[in-house]
Amino acid sequence: MKIFITGATGYIGNNLAKRLANEGHTIHALNRSEKNAALLSHENIRVFQGDITDPASIKAAITGCDQVYHLAAYARVWAKDPAVYYKLNVTGTVNVLNAAKDAGIRHIVFTSTAGVLGPSDNAPVKETDARIGAVLNEYEETKTECEEICKKYCNEYGLHIVIVNPPRIYGPGVETESNALTRLADLYRRGKWRILPGDGSKTGSYVHVDDVVNGHILAMQKGRAGERYILSGENASYQQFFNTLGKVTGRRRLLVPLPISVMLVVGYTMLGFTKLTGKPPLITPKWIRKYLYNWALNCEKAEKELGYTYRSLEQGLTETIHWLKANKQ
Repeated sequence: MKIFITGATGYIGNNLAKRLANEGHTIHALNRSEKNAALLSHENIRVFQGDITDPASIKAAITGCDQVYHLAAYARVWAKDPAVYYKLNVTGTVNVLNAAKDAGIRHIVFTSTAGVLGPSDNAPVKETDARIGAVLNEYEETKTECEEICKKYCNEYGLHIVIVNPPRIYGPGVETESNALTRLADLYRRGKWRILPGDGSKTGSYVHVDDVVNGHILAMQKGRAGERYILSGENASYQQFFNTLGKVTGRRRLLVPLPISVMLVVGYTMLGFTKLTGKPPLITPKWIRKYLYNWALNCEKAEKELGYTYRSLEQGLTETIHWLKANKQ
């Protein structure tokens, strides 16, 4: 089968492209940067120069394909011009969907984010729960709009688009902003991470990248058109995450709690330096405010309808640390 993938040099996308290529499928990968071409070196991956802002390059790459996985997005914490979020995430998605429609390709998986679902309250969030509070940043705002566009294309053009919503991802793969947890795990094992966000009690959902890749493939095979599926993992607090990391590394590090108020001061200070130097900040106040909430998730829908499964946090982090030891100094 021929499969078109956007974002094939990204964290999830690269793992997905290689998985499908290893299974014998021919992958059509859209790539805008020559320096990333090595990430797509595989006998079953064809590289097409271009990006999702250029309809002509999408048309050339998508021709002859049977399925589409759309993962490309601007997922960074900051942009000099905030309009880039809309250009790449919203306009880019419309370009991909139009190209698929014109090429007669019906089956599409769109990668969103669990961030669009909002924080959790008394129970882990499900796909149909009403969002608590406002959207916190431009990335989640544009992904929310993209989901509505996907539903529109399902209803108006008969496309079979399935939406997947992964949360905090870790595990082997390309170093991008999307796998910050893997870099954090590497810093921790080398004794270079000593911070505990807030008091460590806030909860999130942690999922291994291989489970997310499996979820994408299952969504393509079994997902219902216009539906979203949470591809989450184990819900754990920051303290539980670091305790597990300490267990699998055999090194219990002393972590210093960093109040969110202090983190916000640091975030605003970084923005100040950014205005002076033009250098992107490591994090911004908009993203720091996410630490004020719990982000627990419920993936029962994906489990029941897709057959989705996920490994425990301990198992996943054990595998990740083994990979880091084998591939990092």
